[in-house]
Amino acid sequence: MERAGHRCEYCRVPEYLSAFDYHIDHIIGLQHGGPNSLINLAYGCSPCNWKKGPNISTLLDLDGPLIALFNPRTQDWFAHFETKDGLILPLTVTGKATIKLLDLNTTAKVEERLQMALAGFYP
Repeated sequence: MERAGHRCEYCRVPEYLSAFDYHIDHIIGLQHGGPNSLINLAYGCSPCNWKKGPNISTLLDLDGPLIALFNPRTQDWFAHFETKDGLILPLTVTGKATIKLLDLNTTAKVEERLQMALAGFYP
């Protein structure tokens, strides 16, 4: 929690402004051989954690390659994403895959982040 700054490590929403519980997520699920250690744990809000589940990658196109999801232990959030008017926009294919799988830009989520940004609390 402290390492994450009490923010979801996937969408960056601060815990104290969220209506959802936050969870400890296995970045690489135990069923995929991920360790149960700090290097494989991320702090995530319920919506991100539920959407991510045990996934470590996704398809952007049915005929395309598997794209690895963002890993908050080995990657810098701001290298893969940027924000504009509450939207989380991809800077890389990893960002695009993560936004798609976690469904980060629903109308409600964008509006919530926009209000947080206008108040100076996001990203």
